[in-house]
Amino acid sequence: MITFLGIETSCDETAAAVIRENDKGTADVLSNIVSSQISEHKKFGGVVPELAARAHLENIEYIIKAALEESKVSLDEIDGIAATAGPGLIVCLTVGLNMGKTIAAFSNKPFVAVNHLEGHALSPGLENKIQFPYLLLLISGGHSQFLIVRDINEYEQLGTTIDDALGEAFDKTAKMLDLGYPGGPSVEKFAKLGDKNFFKLPEPIINKAGCNLSFAGLKTAVLRESKKINDNDKLKFNLAASFQNTINKILYKKTKIAIQMFKEKINSSNINLVVAGGVAANISIRENLKKLSDEMGFKTVYPNLKFCGDNAAMIAWAGIQRFKKNLLNKIDVEAKSRWPLDENAPYMKGPGLKL
Repeated sequence: MITFLGIETSCDETAAAVIRENDKGTADVLSNIVSSQISEHKKFGGVVPELAARAHLENIEYIIKAALEESKVSLDEIDGIAATAGPGLIVCLTVGLNMGKTIAAFSNKPFVAVNHLEGHALSPGLENKIQFPYLLLLISGGHSQFLIVRDINEYEQLGTTIDDALGEAFDKTAKMLDLGYPGGPSVEKFAKLGDKNFFKLPEPIINKAGCNLSFAGLKTAVLRESKKINDNDKLKFNLAASFQNTINKILYKKTKIAIQMFKEKINSSNINLVVAGGVAANISIRENLKKLSDEMGFKTVYPNLKFCGDNAAMIAWAGIQRFKKNLLNKIDVEAKSRWPLDENAPYMKGPGLKL
């Protein structure tokens, strides 16, 4: 059984975990420590990279020590070290990555530089034995995309956001409506108190072919409507509900197209849709996609809620999977702010511009 120490500092969570693969092919989570920085960034309404990096530096050694102590596994018993190397904020990534490389070098352990997105992509495997290939909807603060996961390190992008990530749209909506930080849970909470049909909001590129996504126009519409409601709580809740409902309609239609595209590329009647990333914790989105899965006859798999946001358990798990395929890294590996899972996919910037 393989045991890995995982380290994650790509944004504003300092995290470390010890994971052991069991004989069922899933994970025994021996420890999973996450130190959140929400309180530090709340007054700014978003993550301040320099503050986040400083907090990582202050906490990283303690968090790793706590993870090892809770796991009751010594460093000598660890088979390898995995640390997030990208994508993310460079000043934050380098803290965890350098610590992971240092531990690996001094303990003479194998080192794996993990793509944060691959951590999310494989995260349901912590508790579920999932067969490749499967369709992945990755929705987070920095990414929104549909990918075919053919195997470890083998990804094909079917569609992506051409502007903003879904998590960013949630955060900006919460900020515009003064609903609190972090934005995703706040919008979801207050949306339950509103009328989802009160505001008619746009569904950008919904009728365009393919499964690319766009949220910038929706965000702009929320800004426009928010200026008219003058701190009226009922209207705020109605706008939050209308935003959540519009997101659900967009994801329903685009996921349906992605499933059809997946079927055309993969000759299999056994279809699994994995929904991962921080926004996958949104219960309304889960219920919405459950309706689609019932309609189209596929299975939807989610990570446990505690593994949706940034965490080191998924990094250690991805490290184990890469270790088994001998996908190891040298100690001179560097952090990457941008690191797509499908290196061959066109880079989308702005209004769908391909560079």
